Amino acid sequence: MTITPALLLHGYSIGIFPMAEGRDTDDLFWVDPRRRGILPLDGFHISRSLARRMRRGGYVPAIDADFAGTLRACADRDETWINAPLFDLYMQLNAMGRAHSFEIRDDAGLIGAVFGVTLGAAFFGESMVSLRTDGSKLALAHLVDHLRRAGFLLFDTQFITPHLASLGAIEISRVAYHRRLEKALAREGDFIGTPLETDPYSVLQRNTQTS
Repeated sequence: MTITPALLLHGYSIGIFPMAEGRDTDDLFWVDPRRRGILPLDGFHISRSLARRMRRGGYVPAIDADFAGTLRACADRDETWINAPLFDLYMQLNAMGRAHSFEIRDDAGLIGAVFGVTLGAAFFGESMVSLRTDGSKLALAHLVDHLRRAGFLLFDTQFITPHLASLGAIEISRVAYHRRLEKALAREGDFIGTPLETDPYSVLQRNTQTS
């Protein structure tokens, strides 16, 4: 079966997502976990050390400044599920305005990033990368704030890792996930149209008010 961008979006809309065994295979398969990882938008945990890093500044958030570069960075590891067909599909979704990279950058380039797919008021996080200390944590902190301000209801992380759990991610049942997904798809978030918040102090203040 050939997976097209339209079929890929349909998969997300019914609660499944694609993966590959590795970079050297062209085959894709659908995944429908019995337990699903999500990052509650009102429950993101910013540790004291991360807060100190944010206050120190010296970085700026960006959306799609280098989507292809972010995608390559996420795939540049010993084992990856991002093969050539998936890379091409996500590039097509980015051209359609349905896949985005949320990047943290400085004058030297990319510090960390998250990329994912948007549908309605749901953000389906696909992968993240940290090229310097706390890079992915900075990206997640600013991304969660952006999603809240953009009217999103669901941040799907697919699975739970110790890293995500330390930031507030939880695991829910497939049934509970589908209930949340249905509510999120009935709304429309504004990922691109919502202005980026470049002031880390404002992000920290809002996080304190919501968490």
